[in-house]
Amino acid sequence: MLRSVCIKSNNNDILSYLLNELEHFHVDNTYFSCKKFKNFKNIIVHYKGSNVPMFFSSLSKILSYLVLDLYENIIIKKLISFDYFYFSPIEQKEIYNLCLNSLIYEDSLNRLELVQSSFFEYLCENKTLNLQGFVNFRLSKYIEYLDTIVDFCVNKYVIDREYLEFINLLKTYILSSPSNCNTVHLIYKNNESILLDKEKNIIPVNKNIFNAHYLSDITFSSNDYALNNLLTLLPNKLYIHLIDNEDEFITTLINIFDNRVSVCHDCDICRLYKKQNIGLQNSPI
Repeated sequence: MLRSVCIKSNNNDILSYLLNELEHFHVDNTYFSCKKFKNFKNIIVHYKGSNVPMFFSSLSKILSYLVLDLYENIIIKKLISFDYFYFSPIEQKEIYNLCLNSLIYEDSLNRLELVQSSFFEYLCENKTLNLQGFVNFRLSKYIEYLDTIVDFCVNKYVIDREYLEFINLLKTYILSSPSNCNTVHLIYKNNESILLDKEKNIIPVNKNIFNAHYLSDITFSSNDYALNNLLTLLPNKLYIHLIDNEDEFITTLINIFDNRVSVCHDCDICRLYKKQNIGLQNSPI
């Protein structure tokens, strides 16, 4: 029994992609041709075998990779421009790049399966496939999936922008204000910090955070107090003794205090706090 599928498109890149894939189509008893009719170029795929579901599944997989390779970026751009038109063109481009980077870490099999199942269901019931129309109107689940990626990246973009504005505000404040001390040591372990002066004496933490002049909506957990003290002291030199790995709080301090910061991993103070069972609540210094 002969089964045929006619795929319609006028996009030369799409036609070339399909023809190249069909040249390597490993399904026996399959033949294809490309013909120009009135409004479209048509790739016609004929199958003379008996395993029709396998044929439709294999053809659906080719078409699905085509969508991911040639249509996905276009769909993402349309979603951004339609749902987030109030962002400037430059901002939309930055969001678009975030989406592309995010998709690198997404499992492409999820997207492939969504598209492939839609193609398979359609081919089982139809002999003609207008590719552009199919992408526009038959891939709702796949487009919803991409829409969640876009929404996530927009939220990330807004948060990152607010964070950068916050950092720049504090850097401006630091550069325009006189320093109140020469040196401060910050010891960081288990997501907690203590401050020491140049004589290695503990600097009392001012927990009256409501009197702080420069705080943002971005919080740094228990380290808000340390940040508040540092913005009061404005040291000329900040030594960060990093007992654990660098995290968001330490990265923020480095960004704010810039060239005033030196990060240390293996001085006498670092080695002391690396010893077992020595925590910051009961400082040995």
